[in-house]
Amino acid sequence: MSILAIFLSPRPRLRSRRQDPAPGAAAADDEFDYWLSRDGYTVQAQGRCTAALLPKADSVTAVIGEGDIAWHRITLPKAPASRLRAALSGVLEEALLDDAEATHLALAPDAVAGQPTWIAAVHRAWLRDALAALERRRVVVDRVVPAVWPDMPASGHFSEVVGTDTAASDRARPEVALTWSHSEGVAMLRLHGGLARAMLPADLPADARWTATPEVATAAERWLGAPVTVASNGERALRATRTLWNLRQFDLAARHRGSRAAGDAWRRWRSPGWRPVRYGLLALLAVQVVGLNAWAWHLRSTLDTQRQTMVTLLQTTFPQVSAVLDAPLQMQREVDALRAAAGRTSASDFEPLLLTVAAAWPQSQPPVDNLRYEAGRLTLAANGWSDAEITPLRNQLQPAGWQLDAAEGRISVSRAATGTWP
Repeated sequence: MSILAIFLSPRPRLRSRRQDPAPGAAAADDEFDYWLSRDGYTVQAQGRCTAALLPKADSVTAVIGEGDIAWHRITLPKAPASRLRAALSGVLEEALLDDAEATHLALAPDAVAGQPTWIAAVHRAWLRDALAALERRRVVVDRVVPAVWPDMPASGHFSEVVGTDTAASDRARPEVALTWSHSEGVAMLRLHGGLARAMLPADLPADARWTATPEVATAAERWLGAPVTVASNGERALRATRTLWNLRQFDLAARHRGSRAAGDAWRRWRSPGWRPVRYGLLALLAVQVVGLNAWAWHLRSTLDTQRQTMVTLLQTTFPQVSAVLDAPLQMQREVDALRAAAGRTSASDFEPLLLTVAAAWPQSQPPVDNLRYEAGRLTLAANGWSDAEITPLRNQLQPAGWQLDAAEGRISVSRAATGTWP
């Protein structure tokens, strides 16, 4: 699944508005830095171009820089979904630097009502216009994520300050800013002066992660006094796409219907975040297939063993039987032959069978008029018998292994079938 990460240009500040626009500035404002990845971890293509020239991808994620998001820690009010936005405005009214209606608010992933949670605040008009500029060029943004968010363990990232007025003699030394993210929020501090050192804790966490863009890595290590990991903007953008954050909420939520919603669900399923689930399901399916085949092999082996045991028993007991086609039937025939040769009767002979039926004969019925016996089956006349009279007789004979069939004024009693040779 391909992922396109687009970095939204920083929101213009008052100082930049007072400056006269340079030739071509309007065109530059319509350009976006982008990174294309096939797996969400490795950058396959990157560049800067207008929205119309952005490469196609299965999923498009817009990334907002740390300087354009304010973070607030509140207890999420218990309100219905239709009134939650108004409830958040009421809670944050005093904390917001701008008017509540001009600020877009977004909840942290898996926020629970009544529990502390983080709220991201973004300038609504700026974000809405940026998304509209992309969608006018048929670039539908599925998610909007922050480049950095309150997180643990703490992390610091050094980057070059963009858009500052620097003298020609100082251009070789770019101004560096530190983005400090920890469990209590996010702060963006310039290294010029002593504010950055004053804001950081005296004892930096031992597990803190320190990164820097290649341009300022040397200056960052000199200021920090420790090595830092070089991380490009593309790596940070792809890391942001793997977060669960999505700032497209409330009035800026993506409107998807029909096939679009199905396509979004399919893209989420194919996203890198769902890769462990896909691998787990495939592994479970493979285990099930292997298990079913192993169980079938076990049952087949058990059946073959039982069949061979019956064949061995038949040939051991009756050596004259050379070809075994149906071991139970052949064994029964051999036993019947031995019994007949010895002059002994079996349960299916005429006299035992007649005594069995007589013991279960209903008292409401007179003696039978005629009967017929052939090959272990006794047929009796039953003219005028109803189902209510036949059923009790069948129920009495069935536990003893006998089968009763009724048809055309006759009932037939024979030994019930015990199964077929496997």
